[in-house]
Amino acid sequence: MRRYRVNPSGGILLENVAPKPVGPDEVRVRMRAVSLNFRDHLIAQGAYPLPVKADLIPASDGAGEVVEVGSAVGTVRVGDRVATAFFPDWSDGEINPPAVAKSLGGSVDGVLAEEVVLPNNALLPVSDCLTFEQAATLPCAGVTAWNAIEQVGRVAPGDVVLLQGTGGVSTFALQFAKLAGATVIQISSSDKKLQIARSRGADHLINYTVTPAWDVEALRLTGGRGVDLVVEIGGAATLERSIRAVRMGGRIAGIGLAGGLGKIDPLPILTGVVQLTGILVGNHQMYRAMVRAMVISGIEPVIGRIFGFEKATVALDHIVHGDSGKIVIRI
Repeated sequence: MRRYRVNPSGGILLENVAPKPVGPDEVRVRMRAVSLNFRDHLIAQGAYPLPVKADLIPASDGAGEVVEVGSAVGTVRVGDRVATAFFPDWSDGEINPPAVAKSLGGSVDGVLAEEVVLPNNALLPVSDCLTFEQAATLPCAGVTAWNAIEQVGRVAPGDVVLLQGTGGVSTFALQFAKLAGATVIQISSSDKKLQIARSRGADHLINYTVTPAWDVEALRLTGGRGVDLVVEIGGAATLERSIRAVRMGGRIAGIGLAGGLGKIDPLPILTGVVQLTGILVGNHQMYRAMVRAMVISGIEPVIGRIFGFEKATVALDHIVHGDSGKIVIRI
């Protein structure tokens, strides 16, 4: 059985190992597809700000079919199509330390392998409407965007949502924001990617290399009011402008650290009564609600590129290019 491991010197290494035995509460899954996140790139480069398991199998997001179940498992059967849960122990309710102590591809082994053995609570059902490649995009990027739009943003018809970039989370957020009836302002450094976003429903486009003061432009587009929600991807590089772009009493869903860490003046947050909420993916019930909405509405995940299993290193390097859609490895 082949799997990848994070190389302590940087990058990932392919290796052959004997299959792991299945415990009473565990399930063996034949992986069919794995989706990459920017987090996976950071971990492979030793730049992730949170603790990571030594000798890690990378990647949190995958889909496959059950090939063996432990003696105490009653939730899945051989032949079931399943996706992985980013946080196996966060099934429902509010976030808390025990619920997020284990994260696939971070504090515990991930899924970039031909087969994985996981606890049964780390698996979620896959709709028959989705391919394995599509299902593999959902556990992190999809659930994160759903959490931002539906849970934190509480987006309603007529709201204005500002999205940063056109990567996996932002693309899902565009789909979910339009489903909720919102007007979407999309910013990117690429006119080509912005036109793709327009074809997917974005209402207003801002190229921030041409218009660096995109917060001012967002205010202009909203008649000086500001947007209802910013899905914040950039971290320190963009957060100050996000605070200025949001309306009084508006919301910012803090997701990414693409622009690194930094110091932020809290005064505009206080005087603007801005609700700044950090997001750590989401729970299993959010996943289930998201999938129901996608099936009913016909929303399909957007895949930017598909690589073969042997090209996983190339795929991981490619993620920094910021494709409009998810990077998937087919196994």
